[in-house]
Amino acid sequence: MSGRVMNNIKNIAKMILGAGLLAILAACNPTAGGGGSENMEPPLAGARIGGPFTLTNQDGGKTSDTQFKGQYRIVYFGYSYCPDVCPVDLANIMLGLKQAEKENPELVSKIQPIFISVDPGRDTPAVLKQYVSAFHPRLIGLTGTPEEVAEVAEKYLIIYDVRNDEGATEYLVDHSRQAYLFGPDGEPLALLPFDGTPQDVAAEIARWVR
Repeated sequence: MSGRVMNNIKNIAKMILGAGLLAILAACNPTAGGGGSENMEPPLAGARIGGPFTLTNQDGGKTSDTQFKGQYRIVYFGYSYCPDVCPVDLANIMLGLKQAEKENPELVSKIQPIFISVDPGRDTPAVLKQYVSAFHPRLIGLTGTPEEVAEVAEKYLIIYDVRNDEGATEYLVDHSRQAYLFGPDGEPLALLPFDGTPQDVAAEIARWVR
């Protein structure tokens, strides 16, 4: 990744994180707890979303879904060269996770955030390691071969289209935007409101994580 692209990403992330932090500090009555949802069924309960995978992590090793057994998971698909949407979404989601951590650190210790790249041609482990570190210290970045990524994206109902002319190094990837919250057995629970406020994200996390 070029220094210019990475600097742009980090600047966007810092602006979003800074704005979100101000919003959090200004909130007088943040939503906490389950909000009476203990007996409610999660909105994605029973949906056929997700499944087993083995991909390459940001350290170059292999990561499988089985390693997260017993943990809740936040899963977002995107790519590191995304000029605006992905860093904004990730910053908002991770701000929400940090807010939830402040309100209930023991609860949020059960959650593993995961970023899966839909641009394996450019998102090498080294690129992902630099990218995910800008958003949250526990965020894992995953990539793989085009075939591996396509298989996982299909399981998670993610549609993407690499708009790459032959040999081009600068291109965009159209992709669907979903921030999933999965349960400790890999079951889909809810969609996180990444286009809302960080407090909205934190409240949704608190609503379904037990």
